[in-house]
Amino acid sequence: MKAFLKNYRQAPRKVRLVAGLIRGKNVAEAIAELDFLAKRAGLPIKKLLLSAVSNAKQMGIEKENLFIKELRVDKGITMKRMMPAAMGTGHRINKRTSHLNILLGERVLEVAKTKKPRTKASLVRGK
Repeated sequence: MKAFLKNYRQAPRKVRLVAGLIRGKNVAEAIAELDFLAKRAGLPIKKLLLSAVSNAKQMGIEKENLFIKELRVDKGITMKRMMPAAMGTGHRINKRTSHLNILLGERVLEVAKTKKPRTKASLVRGK
């Protein structure tokens, strides 16, 4: 019920915005939200989520019972590049990457206990 994506070429700060939206939601809600999100990180996170769901199915867990227990975005490697600047100098540009880890949890739906039917005698006694 785990999946990870390493060296995704987008800054962790931007990816965390999307991760915060779906953390704690069930899988169906998260997929629906990621479909209509206007952020670039939406598609890779959706693919990662579907991969984790597929891993859970291999273990025999139903998709309806799953929710996003943990979605962690860590910083990956930083590629250093140079940009020419005025008077023969150069400025460094950091191209940041992200590592994403997703962990799905299983919510077991509890069956509600049925009450005994109330009789006329119990209504009189106030029970």
